[in-house]
Order: sequence, then C-alpha cells, then structure tokens
Amino acid sequence: MEYKISKGAPEDLSGREEKETAVYRLLKKLGIAFEHIDHPAAETMADCELIDRTLGISVCKNLFLCNRQKTAFYLLMLPDGKVFKTKELSKELGIARLSFADAEFMLKYLNIIPGSVSVMGLMNDKENNVRLLIDSDLLKDEFIGCHPCVNTSTLKIRTKDLTDIFLPAVNHGFTAVLLD
Repeated sequence: MEYKISKGAPEDLSGREEKETAVYRLLKKLGIAFEHIDHPAAETMADCELIDRTLGISVCKNLFLCNRQKTAFYLLMLPDGKVFKTKELSKELGIARLSFADAEFMLKYLNIIPGSVSVMGLMNDKENNVRLLIDSDLLKDEFIGCHPCVNTSTLKIRTKDLTDIFLPAVNHGFTAVLLD
C-alpha cells in the first residue's frame, strides 16, 4: 500500500473529528511545519512501521501509564525497538510501581482512545494531570511521528519544534528517561 505525503493539514477537513482538526489549528497557530499522511486505522506496530517508513521517521511507541493508586499519570514515548520494563522505569522515576492506565483516564485527560495515544493529546490536558516521559534516544532524532489524536493520520514534526514550541504552548514539559 502507498500513502500520499502532504505538507501541513489536509486541505479538506470535512468529516474529520474535532480533536484532529484542533491539532491542525494549534500547529498552524504555533507556526509548526509538519507533514502528514492519511491511512487506515493504525492498530499494530506493523501498521505504524509502514507509515513511518513512508514518512522517513522511526517508529515511536506511546504508552499511557499510571501509579498503583491511579492518581499519577504518565505518557511514555519510546523507540519501537525498546521493551518497556515497568520495574526499570519505576526505579528511574522513584515510583513504587507503574502499570497501564485504564482507557477512561486516557479519554478524560487526553481526549484520546486506545490506539490513538499521542503527545498531541497533551493539548487537552489543561490541568497537567499527565507527565510526559520521553526516552532520550528519541530526542536524538530530527523528526518524531505522532497521531493527531486519531489513528487514521500520522504527522511528521521536528523533534525540536515539539519540545521547544508545542510543549511550552500546551503548558507541559517533559522528563528525559533512558530505558535499555
């Protein structure tokens, strides 16, 4: 399957979800250049690999996590080749135990459903309930790929624009972590 890469937002936004179009409006307002492709729902890492090859970026996993008490929430971005080890990350952060957060919290804080987890969802976290964790190896890449809050499109954005423009604009910082 071949995908068409486009610069910026799709020309026709009709029929798209509001949360997706809100991402495009915010990126335009912030002056962040990006490319995008539309595709069938990306539900597996294999789907993401084809999309990312097309965009010329490396696959990035996005995991929505929480502490045992479900009072602290984390969005972890890490390269596809790395295996998430709860014990390792929990130790690095000084947290007793991390696990995958329930979908209800993902929707509540990020306005995203499973399969569409993305750093772009932080624009919906007005009260900073979610702490962003980015694996240091991802920060070395010039570009990062993410969904615009839906898993039927993927964006290619400069990593520096994400960390230096987008995150401050949505009142979020990030913590660099290094996972084996």
